[in-house]
Amino acid sequence: IGPFVDDADSLRSACEGAYGVYGVTFFWDHFSPEREKAQAAAIAGAAQAAGAAHVIWSTLEDSRKFIPLDDGRMPTLQGRYKVPHFDAKAEADAVFAALPTTYLLTSFYWDNLIMFGMAPRRGEDGKLVFTLPMGEAKLPQIAAEDIGRCAYGIFRRGGELIGKRVGIAGEHLTGAEMAAKLGQALGEEVAYFSPSFDAYRGFGFPGADDLGNMFQFNHDFAAQFCAARSLEFSRSVNPSLQSFDEWLSRNKSRITIG
Repeated sequence: IGPFVDDADSLRSACEGAYGVYGVTFFWDHFSPEREKAQAAAIAGAAQAAGAAHVIWSTLEDSRKFIPLDDGRMPTLQGRYKVPHFDAKAEADAVFAALPTTYLLTSFYWDNLIMFGMAPRRGEDGKLVFTLPMGEAKLPQIAAEDIGRCAYGIFRRGGELIGKRVGIAGEHLTGAEMAAKLGQALGEEVAYFSPSFDAYRGFGFPGADDLGNMFQFNHDFAAQFCAARSLEFSRSVNPSLQSFDEWLSRNKSRITIG
């Protein structure tokens, strides 16, 4: 996705003649908030040039409105962010303000269990462990393909949701609930392990600090984060919305145990 959204000509060609434009950026391709904001501006420019009647911008909360930069509970990253991949998308909201835009708040993808190294891992004792630093808090989550279906449902409502900020999720689940469902699908017990946020930030993989901050934000403000992602609204625009159990039944064979 990165090379495409960096290419203004490709974007203009893709948007030409379109009724609607769904704009999404992929921070994990480059880990740069500045590049992500530039990509968002390019998407907005292409949509405007095409005269799109409806734009859906895939955005997230600005975590700094909840945890200011000088708040020591969470480290500041890259000098000016708490959760860079959240905050950059939130800053980019401004470039869509002059367009007929619906601002879509998405959720944790279940596909992370397949594509992002978050599947259960087998410990030294041979038992499976699912790691998620969320304690007992609920986390909004969704199948990636359902995001597209929800966006389509929003487009089908015409201009009803233009100018609105809406959130989607398939379920709100705790880490323990996820582990139990994973165990049922995989046919063996999966234990839930919730490390501290500092420990998670120190895991050392690219973006661990960003994700550690994200999970801390999701945990500390779980009530607000879940409330912004209504299951009822999600089903209203996507009647085929999957539950985690349904997604697992279709995708368990694609989960590679670490």
